[in-house]
Amino acid sequence: MMQDVEVAFGPRRFRWGKRTYVMGVLNVTRDSFSDGGRYFDPDRARARARQIVEEGADILDVGAESARLAAEKLAPDEEIDRLAPLVEWVARHLDVAISVDTYKAPVAEAALRAGAHIVNDISGLHADPAMAPVVARHGAGVVLMHLQGTARRPAEHPAYRDVVEEVLAYLRQACVRARQAGIDPSRILVDPGIGVGKLTEHNLALLRAVPEIKRLGHPVLVGHSRTSVIGNLIEAPIGERLEGTLGATAALVALGADVVRVHDVGANVRAARVADAILRGWQPPWEDWSFDAVTGEQRRPLHTLRELAARD
Repeated sequence: MMQDVEVAFGPRRFRWGKRTYVMGVLNVTRDSFSDGGRYFDPDRARARARQIVEEGADILDVGAESARLAAEKLAPDEEIDRLAPLVEWVARHLDVAISVDTYKAPVAEAALRAGAHIVNDISGLHADPAMAPVVARHGAGVVLMHLQGTARRPAEHPAYRDVVEEVLAYLRQACVRARQAGIDPSRILVDPGIGVGKLTEHNLALLRAVPEIKRLGHPVLVGHSRTSVIGNLIEAPIGERLEGTLGATAALVALGADVVRVHDVGANVRAARVADAILRGWQPPWEDWSFDAVTGEQRRPLHTLRELAARD
């Protein structure tokens, strides 16, 4: 693993191993499993993008096609029409790294030209042979996710002899393909694909295996938010999985995950921040920090107290 390697994605800099970063999900779909089309309207999508950044996301991940089995599958032109204007707006107005969730090279090309910095490919470069050259040509980052089945139809009845070893082999092959295409190794992230083409026991094994996945030598991104494994463990529908997601986020920080991909951004940012402070250490804040270090209560910033004293 490239500890202390620093890489820039757009306006943000990332130092892998320093802390766990947060990727906020924004689906501009009619049929996402998590929000059911809430942000399909462009105005709502822009407002949600701003909210995600204000809540502390380091990366904004925008997608126009859901991975769930029953979701509509778009032609590249339609996907571009949904994504490109939003990506262009975000690049102009918000201070955030932009990821685009697509497995189609023409869509990735359009999104990168519009201002995206990372391509999040759920097929791990398996779906479209033109994808890796597109990413390399733009000097972009890439997230390589494991998928059993195909991008248009993930496995309905997943089966593995050894899920960890098979996922590692798939990701290893994807990393080789990315590097051979000329993608900078420091800009490659790997994702075990939690909740996609896997049963609950498979997902749990992969979550526990984050330290092994890190041995591939690339930052590990985990998209566990609101997934089936969370729902099954706490016996809750999609809209009631926040506590389970937060529990997994804290555990993933402890296991060394570099990025967590989540829907409830603010809550997960706070959970990751606390877990990071406990596990990796904490630096005292700037001198005009507005919270009391003993009581945890908000107080007037030091610079405000100095201004008041100067007036007196």
